[in-house]
Amino acid sequence: MLAYQLITDDVPPLKPTDTGKKVLDWMEDFRVSHLPVVDKREFLGLISYSDILDLNNTKKTIDHLSVSLIKASVQEDCHIFDVLKIISNFNVSAVAVLDNDGRYMGVITADSIIQKIANMPFIHEPGSIIILEMNIKDYALSQIAQIVEGNDAKILNMHINAHHDSSKIEVTLKINKEDLSPILQTFNRYSYSVKATFHQNNFNDDLKKRYDEFMHFLNI
Repeated sequence: MLAYQLITDDVPPLKPTDTGKKVLDWMEDFRVSHLPVVDKREFLGLISYSDILDLNNTKKTIDHLSVSLIKASVQEDCHIFDVLKIISNFNVSAVAVLDNDGRYMGVITADSIIQKIANMPFIHEPGSIIILEMNIKDYALSQIAQIVEGNDAKILNMHINAHHDSSKIEVTLKINKEDLSPILQTFNRYSYSVKATFHQNNFNDDLKKRYDEFMHFLNI
């Protein structure tokens, strides 16, 4: 999924001539803590909720406020993972999308991108989750896939998470089977460390809980 496909139509950009009060009102309405400021189609940056509050002057327009706009943007053809990386690196609740000529196209909010991920087909497909832990040097996708497929199952999705300051990684597999016993036995036979398993219902409940906690964090 690419950035231009993630643009939300619900959040319009601000203009440099908009007041601090309008900034705060829109942020409350759209439930975000960052909004894009655009002059015609030129992206000037994201304005932050905390910056406006710190100034304690909501009557002035954005172009007369002493705030540093955050240059958090992605190109229209960037992958969804690149969008998430920008959101994480800049610690923002929204990111601007620019076309290949650098012109503003729209905005992606953290809320909208999570909704997109939650609606991806692999999330709703029946099955179970396996989390493996291993050293990076021992990771072999071909062998993992062979173990799963050798037990008449398919990998619907896979995610790799690296531990900080460690040579270990976690490999999360979404499998299209609810009975994981044969697969787990084979992983154990090949000396894989199974860190955790989840049935679909339990995983969905955990995912919803984490999503609700994240949304609560964004709305603080």
